[in-house]
Amino acid sequence: MQKIFISDKLSDDALKLLENEKSVEYTMKPGLTEDELAEELKNYDALIIRSGTTVTAKVLSKTTRLKIIGRAGVGVDNVDIQTASQKGIIVMNTPDANTLSTCEQTIALIMATARNTPQAYASLKAKKWDRSKLTGIELYGKTLGVVGLGRIGAEVAKRMESFGMKIIGYDPFVTKEKADAMGIEVMELAELYKQADIITIHVPKTKDTKDLIGKAQIDTMKKSVILINCARGGIINEQALYEALKSGRIQKAALDVFDKEPPFDSPLLELENIILTPHLGASTVEAQEKVGTGIIDQVVEALKGGMVRNAVNIPAIDPELLKEMQPYLNLNEKLGSFVAQIVEGNIKSMTVEYSGSVTGYDLKILTIAAIKGILMPASSDGVNYVNANILAKARGIEVIQKTTDIKSDFPNMISVTIETDKEKRKVYGVLSINKEARIVKVDNFEMEITPEKNMLIYKNVDKPGIIGRVGTILGEKGVNIASFDVGRCREDKVAMGIITVDSDVPKDVVDSIKNVADILEIKSVVL
Repeated sequence: MQKIFISDKLSDDALKLLENEKSVEYTMKPGLTEDELAEELKNYDALIIRSGTTVTAKVLSKTTRLKIIGRAGVGVDNVDIQTASQKGIIVMNTPDANTLSTCEQTIALIMATARNTPQAYASLKAKKWDRSKLTGIELYGKTLGVVGLGRIGAEVAKRMESFGMKIIGYDPFVTKEKADAMGIEVMELAELYKQADIITIHVPKTKDTKDLIGKAQIDTMKKSVILINCARGGIINEQALYEALKSGRIQKAALDVFDKEPPFDSPLLELENIILTPHLGASTVEAQEKVGTGIIDQVVEALKGGMVRNAVNIPAIDPELLKEMQPYLNLNEKLGSFVAQIVEGNIKSMTVEYSGSVTGYDLKILTIAAIKGILMPASSDGVNYVNANILAKARGIEVIQKTTDIKSDFPNMISVTIETDKEKRKVYGVLSINKEARIVKVDNFEMEITPEKNMLIYKNVDKPGIIGRVGTILGEKGVNIASFDVGRCREDKVAMGIITVDSDVPKDVVDSIKNVADILEIKSVVL
């Protein structure tokens, strides 16, 4: 039974999903301290959080069981992703669930700021009729600068275009062709700051986007500009914003997010020309249900060994494409594990080389599979697709990925090479017509065999009788041969044999074969 810990409140619909899921059980305890949460997580397989929980290195320090952290929402800056990755914990979020709610909150703040709606309400409630002081602006004909053209930014742009606004945008990951199709003129940030009448932020908070807008950037903007932030707190420097609003350097702003939440000590609360809301971007009935049920679906599916969706610390890949690539992932793991178990010495580098139509796939994740295979035989760190790259780097292993146009007898071929302080070994693999893994070459020895759980690989002087002697020893020791193939290097008068067997091969059996005359080396491989 898999166990899930929930440290923030989720919707009733989300909890009903868990209650109906027979393969898991859950505990929900909001409001725990850092130490209390760390203690709880020792006994759980997954943690589900919202923005109210901060998952620090200390929180993760005691857990050896945790596999998944699920964030019900988009932002994951409240999770120490580096520590989670080092421990092999998948971090996932629900990027689509609150897209429309955050988009609509952004538009609500644009409208309210343009027309002074909260100030007008406060004035009327104070029994004042100061219409002249509450004069707003029309959006028609104004220029909206959208910083970040991902899901939310694109939805805001699409809707605001219907107001007759000119949309300009900045996003280093959006091509001009895509932006043109969206009706957005893309440009550098510095130019966007100069041209926009209203600027809205839709980027994640990272070391590069913290204080993205500070005094220097504000000083390049129009005096009449309106700044909107419904993304993450701290992207706009709040002290610089306060000074600009108070001095009249810029006209207005609206924030739904803050560097420190709640922002009760913020000087922004003193100002009249800003609208502040308590992080309401995802606070709709619909979004609450979608983020809760969405993260439950994702976490449960992953715990059951299914598809890992919306993971932020492993390469993103379409689920259907991942299914298509799965045979290659399995092949690369086996090739990596195989060559790691036959090589001698400390690994200095590994090279994964691809040829054929396989080069059309996302090779990054395929290479991670090979790294995982190489590290698993000798690692106690729990190697997986999340931490394989990190563990390789920590061990000083250089990872090289290549593609080649060299023709072969196979439409696709992958090779994995390991170089150590003693030697270099290389294995080549392909997929059969039935998508089964095949080893077709080891070093300079050509052969074809299906990699199985238990294998023996040996080199010998190429002369008669060796195969018979090896087979006799295995038979006498009760080890059943499943398949066998031999490759020969005629120039060196050396042969290589690979045997797959039905059970583990005890060390004394390996030693018996090693002592056979003309056997040059033998290795037992377990995949």
